[in-house]
Amino acid sequence: MTDTTAAPPSRTQGTGLAFAYVTTLFFAWGFATSLIDPLIAAVRKVFDLSTAEAMLTASAWFIAYAVVSVPAAAVLGKLGYSRSIISALAVMVLGCLIVPVATIVDWYPGVLIALFVIASGVTLLQVAANPLVAALGSRKSSHARLNFSQFFNSLGTTVGPWLGSTVLLTGGVFAAGAVVTAATRDESLRSIDFAFLALGGFFAVVAFFIFTARKKINAAAAGADEGGGVASPLKAFGSKWALFGALAIFIYVGSEVTIGGLLTNFLHSPTILNIPEADAGRMVSLYWGGAMVGRFIGALLLTRVRAGVLLTVNTTIAAILCLVVTQTTGETAAYAAIAVGFFNSIMFPTIFTLTLERSGAPASATSGLLCTAIVGGAVLPYIAGHLVDDAAAVFNPAFYVPLAGYILLSVFAIACARSKVRDGDVVAAPSSH
Repeated sequence: MTDTTAAPPSRTQGTGLAFAYVTTLFFAWGFATSLIDPLIAAVRKVFDLSTAEAMLTASAWFIAYAVVSVPAAAVLGKLGYSRSIISALAVMVLGCLIVPVATIVDWYPGVLIALFVIASGVTLLQVAANPLVAALGSRKSSHARLNFSQFFNSLGTTVGPWLGSTVLLTGGVFAAGAVVTAATRDESLRSIDFAFLALGGFFAVVAFFIFTARKKINAAAAGADEGGGVASPLKAFGSKWALFGALAIFIYVGSEVTIGGLLTNFLHSPTILNIPEADAGRMVSLYWGGAMVGRFIGALLLTRVRAGVLLTVNTTIAAILCLVVTQTTGETAAYAAIAVGFFNSIMFPTIFTLTLERSGAPASATSGLLCTAIVGGAVLPYIAGHLVDDAAAVFNPAFYVPLAGYILLSVFAIACARSKVRDGDVVAAPSSH
């Protein structure tokens, strides 16, 4: 006799669809984060700012990681995955709506507030999405799933500067032969409005799809720990390796963001490539695209080369490239700066996992401290901006900041290569930012 009972929906199918939806979040926050690079060049000229003042756009963004990471874990524990993600996207939409209000009243601090709000949503998004990807399937394949999702994060950081420069750095005060007048400033301010309103619309669409898939996401992630077992990052202060790793993350993110934030104005400057801001901004995509390609190559190399050794090689080469930038001009300096992106590729996840392998603190506490250390992206770019201002808008000296950073990261990498791994499980590293 034939069984006519309807077969239940495939859990694998539901999990796969939920994973596809969640992976779009990685693209979304990668795109939003890299939009800061052309925005720095835009606000510098539109609001007539010093380089240090313009770099506050990066500071406003990355300081959210220090302020919001711990509360975001509490929110995740209370709301669960799908509602936390939808709430994060709603906060990001709100931040995008604040931007045109700030530009209408011609108030740069309002733009900084908007960026902090958007980044707060991004922080909650990362806190929720990273463990969710690990939960959407078998533990054995969690590293592969997270790396696959990180590819889309890198894709977002590559596409963001290209599209952002096209919108933010053309027309108005950036038109060929244009002078800064009330009319040209207004045109450029409206371009900033358009960019963030479009970004807000994108976030709203993603939120809609997550809302329609919320039952699949909740079902696929059923049984996963939604925050109840998360330890406070304060518990990691008892581990020297956790503190060392947090310092490394602070320096790495600060160095990476410093280069990305300066690159548009650096390539545009007369002593480097002397090209229009829009063209310079599009070339920033090569910096982030190099990191995307480097992740694939690095993933293959890490199957044959010890992580500490490969990290030592990458940090050393990155330091050498920054030294070249400080001592040269023209195409040599330009392409040396862009090439750093390729060697950045494996640094964040490798620093993360090397630290987790050696930390004596609970993995969740160590992970929380490392995520909070992303605030380095708020500090080092501002310092580098002051170096540019002190050098009368010559950008090369600013690369001494990431140069020093990569030297210190080489020390961390060598220490890891010479140390033993602590016994215990290691969780997958989240995507960088």
